[in-house]
Amino acid sequence: MKIETEKKELTDLDKDRIIEMAWEDRTTFDAILLQFGLKEQEVIDLMRTEMKPSSFRMWRARVQGRKTKHEKLRDFREGRFKCTMQRQINNNKISKR
Repeated sequence: MKIETEKKELTDLDKDRIIEMAWEDRTTFDAILLQFGLKEQEVIDLMRTEMKPSSFRMWRARVQGRKTKHEKLRDFREGRFKCTMQRQINNNKISKR
């Protein structure tokens, strides 16, 4: 599937959202491409210029080789993971363990 995107000037708000999405484990580079028109290498370049060098290295080590950042490598296609330790919400109150 080839996605045609237009290049546009990114606002500071757009850059902040891209950085946030790039840090999220389950947000794919494909989602960033679809929403903002940036390919994976362009996201990497943006992260390099917008972050401190130590933060960039930490992010890069975190996402490099991570299957969840690439749509084709994922074990799942849709849905959300819910940890068994996550609290249940009952009657608008968070139940205690």
